[in-house]
Amino acid sequence: MARWPNVPDCYGWLTLTRRGEWRIGERRERIAHRGLSEFINRNYLAGERGAWFFQNGPQRVWVSLDYMPLVYRSGHDEPTQLTAHTGTPARSIERMAIDQDGSLILVTELGPGVLDDRDLAAMLPMIHASSGRALEDCVGNPAEALRFGPAGMPVERLSADSLETEFGFVRHPSAPISANRS
Repeated sequence: MARWPNVPDCYGWLTLTRRGEWRIGERRERIAHRGLSEFINRNYLAGERGAWFFQNGPQRVWVSLDYMPLVYRSGHDEPTQLTAHTGTPARSIERMAIDQDGSLILVTELGPGVLDDRDLAAMLPMIHASSGRALEDCVGNPAEALRFGPAGMPVERLSADSLETEFGFVRHPSAPISANRS
């Protein structure tokens, strides 16, 4: 890397969608090349200040996030078996929340993310009120505590606007004023 010591970081070029797709440029064209997507996924990391980036050789390409830094997909046979959009399997769910639009927020050892909306139908039936009522019967009542699965993991209610602060990530990174990275 010492060969190119002054390679500038890149901002505003790469975006991660709510469905875990990579988009490039101002027109947000979908990256369709599987090899390129896999390369980005392998080199996708969190910076020290909560912004996420793709390490492209000596250059850091800072990622704009449509929603969360990770997008989780559930397993076909077992919905609680999660895999991040990067292809890395998650071992356990550490925290769970639901936002005002019904998006399911998950925190695993990999980091904070959102469940791909195409997998909601498999996961939402596992969320219920402490009283035993189904989610659809109590979602509008913020006083009713929500639980997930047989173990009864608490499901928090969070506003989409609070997610960056709550989970410590940066949705739209910008170049720092100083020369410090991340």
